[in-house]
Amino acid sequence: MFKITDGDFNKQKYGNECYLANWPMLYILENGKQAYIGQSNHVIDRMAQHYHSLDKRIFKKVHFIYSSKFNQSVTLDYESKLIQYIAADELYEVRNKNAGMADKEYYGKKEYDEKFQILWRSLQRAKIVRHSLEELENSDLFKYSPFKELNNDQRTAVEEIIDSLKQEEDQMIVVNGMPGSGKTIVAIFLMKYLKDSEAFREKKIGFVVPQTSLRKTLKKIFKSIYGLKASDILSPADVTKKYYDILLVDEAHRLHQYKNISYMGPFKACCERIGLTTESDELDWILHQCKCPVLFYDEMQVVGPSGIDVNRFRRKMRIEQSKRILTYYNLIPQMRVKGGNDYISYVRQLLSGTVKEKKIFGDYELKMITDFKKFNERMYQKEGEVQLVRMAAGYAWEWVSKKNKDLYDIEIQGIKKQWNHCTEGWVLSEEAIDEVGCIHSVQGYDLNYGFIILGDEIGYDADEKCIIVRPERYFDQIGKKTAQYEELKEYIQHIYYVLMTRGILGTYLYICDPSLKEYFSQYMDIE
Repeated sequence: MFKITDGDFNKQKYGNECYLANWPMLYILENGKQAYIGQSNHVIDRMAQHYHSLDKRIFKKVHFIYSSKFNQSVTLDYESKLIQYIAADELYEVRNKNAGMADKEYYGKKEYDEKFQILWRSLQRAKIVRHSLEELENSDLFKYSPFKELNNDQRTAVEEIIDSLKQEEDQMIVVNGMPGSGKTIVAIFLMKYLKDSEAFREKKIGFVVPQTSLRKTLKKIFKSIYGLKASDILSPADVTKKYYDILLVDEAHRLHQYKNISYMGPFKACCERIGLTTESDELDWILHQCKCPVLFYDEMQVVGPSGIDVNRFRRKMRIEQSKRILTYYNLIPQMRVKGGNDYISYVRQLLSGTVKEKKIFGDYELKMITDFKKFNERMYQKEGEVQLVRMAAGYAWEWVSKKNKDLYDIEIQGIKKQWNHCTEGWVLSEEAIDEVGCIHSVQGYDLNYGFIILGDEIGYDADEKCIIVRPERYFDQIGKKTAQYEELKEYIQHIYYVLMTRGILGTYLYICDPSLKEYFSQYMDIE
């Protein structure tokens, strides 16, 4: 179905096939290290244009991709797909910009999506790419690629944000979105676009990631993407060292206050560096050190007293609105979880005790398993089928293995488990499949399936028909130190909200509290 032919870009020799002159086609320019992917209806003319462009003179060879079934809608779609996957494949450093990346609908798209797998296997046989599509789709470089195709809502938000940032006045932009709505994807897309754009060439731009584990992951990814650098990824503390024109702040709800944290000394030093007191928080650092902050925020993902809760956040926005232009955007469509927005809302209802009727979500698997041995076995089974399957839990067990690696933290029905041996990069570590992840090792990451243990710190009062929590069974001592009952209940609900929205294909639950198990069992399938 697909014919791949090679040409000599250096010598401008491409062959005599008639389709080279006038047919929608794809091409890959490369020099063994870098690649540029494109499409054209007149590839020979396009090669001449590229040859006279200085930035394309680095390339030596071109691979033409022809099919009698191509039309321009298909080649535009396949061009975007090839850019995404070849960038994640890492055989070449992709030199494309991402300005034209958008989700494209056209007649027969579903059929062509399936045929793309055939094209990819042809490229593998030609040794133009290395990894399978399945391998790449499980990789962080694919999931957090700046070459992601954006949906209409995301595209509109990006275009309007870019137009706003081209203005000279001080301003602030807030992007709200639930888990899986694409906040991080939009933030990374924006970063790549701004760094590639001539209009922003002289601007100091940074990408702030409060979460240590995700920051390490994104540094590695930025190092692999042309036009981006690992040093573009900043911790909140890094922001206090210089002033920025634009700061993109991913997961702004994970910024901290001077409260219930383990690094009070460094926090105080950062405040003093920029002339603030410890009454301020890490969000204040960003507002103080940046002309145009772009904040990506989800009020339901604040998981402890040190976070920037919605009341604190809104109060600061009201103050800032008197100083600079403030614009809000909402990312609504669900991009990650196959259960869609309805599933996300259902999780909120389950955890707030307000579900009225059982719902199903197409092919999305929401199930409870009452036998922990079966729960554990099913996790390993799913890992063997699709990979990127992890077990995670709330803080209902002490972390005794932190000091003694011979001890186990969690024991249920005779099966023993340890908490995550690390926080940074745990999800993709070899040991992760045998361990249980906490909120800090999982938040911000995608899984194919989440196997979530709801511990004894959360329960259900059948008489009052409400969710309850047990502070004495919640072992994050720093996290609960200053929290009153209702505040702690909200944090625990938020933790499980985050954990139950990690799985792309499904979520399996094991519930320790008998009453909570009975309550949940009315609203989901049981194995």
